[in-house]
Amino acid sequence: MSEDAPHPSGELSLRTVAMPADTNPAGDIFGGWIMSLMDLAAGVTAGTRARGRVATAAVSNLSFLRPVKVGDVVCVYTGIKRIGRSSITLDVEAWILRRGQGDRVRVTAAEFVLVAVDDAGKPRDVPPA
Repeated sequence: MSEDAPHPSGELSLRTVAMPADTNPAGDIFGGWIMSLMDLAAGVTAGTRARGRVATAAVSNLSFLRPVKVGDVVCVYTGIKRIGRSSITLDVEAWILRRGQGDRVRVTAAEFVLVAVDDAGKPRDVPPA
């Protein structure tokens, strides 16, 4: 995932508007809020593929590339990178439309690893595709 990727990769998994309540003391959108959106989107994609409950096990290569402002439309894209016995690794990117207009701008990227879990929270096998 290069910083200057021309367009999002993967599927659109979540979209929302950045609001004033989501800002940090500098007035930009808080990075933790963006990361939580990315985690939600990864969970949707991994949960669909795992056909059930998943839990985030790791986040790596998290890069905040550009600030997000109030009013920006945040679009999170996910793509499954690999599937293990109980784990699913995804590339996750957050892109924005400034004030909901113009070209999408990539603002954050990371790799998420989620694990399929049973009702007791124990790892379970990811079912075949």
